[in-house]
Amino acid sequence: MDFFETIAARYSVRGYKPDPVPGELLDQVLEAARRAPTAANRQPFRLVVVETKGREDELARVYGRGWFTQAPLVIGVVAVPAEAWRRMDEKPYDEVDATIAMDHLILAATALGLGTCWIAAFDPAAAREVFGLPGDVEPIAFTPLGWPDKAAANTDRRPLDDLVKRERW
Repeated sequence: MDFFETIAARYSVRGYKPDPVPGELLDQVLEAARRAPTAANRQPFRLVVVETKGREDELARVYGRGWFTQAPLVIGVVAVPAEAWRRMDEKPYDEVDATIAMDHLILAATALGLGTCWIAAFDPAAAREVFGLPGDVEPIAFTPLGWPDKAAANTDRRPLDDLVKRERW
């Protein structure tokens, strides 16, 4: 699948087969995240990979939808603020960089036929506990990773003219 086909094919998968994700495919998805551009190439993020089997109840504390743990894996992207590049007004870019890494990860998964669903509506305190996160990092987003259990869903997008401003606002 070429890049633009991958972008068009990506959708939020909310149903997964229990089939395992081969290690080589997981490695490709994680490598895509590692290759994501980050401010000053600081890479102020970490990826936490969790097998869901046997951990469904505790993962449900992070995000309570049943399909979240249907996939064999859940991946979290976590920002590391101390490693972030800062703009001249001191705005840190760790969260921006972490989200770019997640975007690369989900597009790579799509290109490989895997499903993902970007989860931002999670319980941060539960995520810290379940994933054993230290206090100096920030959970940003999570996604199940697995094989979709049905055909792709078509999602509408706003027209480009609604989103693009030329020259000035």
